Amino acid sequence: MNKSVSLFVVLTALLLGGCAGIGTINRAATPTDLYALTPKSTFDANLPRLRQQIVIEEPTATAAVDTDQIAVHPTPLQVEYLPGVRWVDRAPLIVQALLIESFENSGKVAAVGRSTVGLRPDYTIVTDVREFQAHLPKSEEPDAPLEIHVRLNLKIVDSFSDHIIGSNSFTEVVPTQSDEMLDIVTAFDSALGRAMRDSVEWSVRKIYGHAQANPRPQLR
Repeated sequence: MNKSVSLFVVLTALLLGGCAGIGTINRAATPTDLYALTPKSTFDANLPRLRQQIVIEEPTATAAVDTDQIAVHPTPLQVEYLPGVRWVDRAPLIVQALLIESFENSGKVAAVGRSTVGLRPDYTIVTDVREFQAHLPKSEEPDAPLEIHVRLNLKIVDSFSDHIIGSNSFTEVVPTQSDEMLDIVTAFDSALGRAMRDSVEWSVRKIYGHAQANPRPQLR
């Protein structure tokens, strides 16, 4: 059976069958297809320009999300993983890398990177990946689309005072065009891209406002 056409059928059968496990299918599904996501590159042209340096910490996530497997929730209390497919890295590391690149693509940040590169940040962005999964459609219609849920919770920490200056949550829900794997990944890319765009724009504005109101003391 063609894998791209049968994902929804497989998931539905697993949900109804009970005894069958995705682990068995995973072991039989070879080779594994790898999928990547893309950074955001378009932003509000009126964003202020920052002189401050920013560090993006590795995001936190639950064990269900902190994996390179592509998660699906058949019900709110169940987590399954699509057989034979993987992300190119663990989801939190993908989000971290794409957030950094998205900040760079905005053209509004003096310097941004990971803490491991030795930057002495003015501000640190701490991210929690709350949702990063597909949901089976609630409708019983055979052609009902899957829903991709992405939710990022961001906190901005002033590295000088070690205080949180802002916290916000960015949620996106995008339906898939079909149950084909490429359409599922495209919906993930769209949902994450929208969440990252809003995250970057909010962060830049929040940091700019805080920096303007709280200038650093001049060193003598």
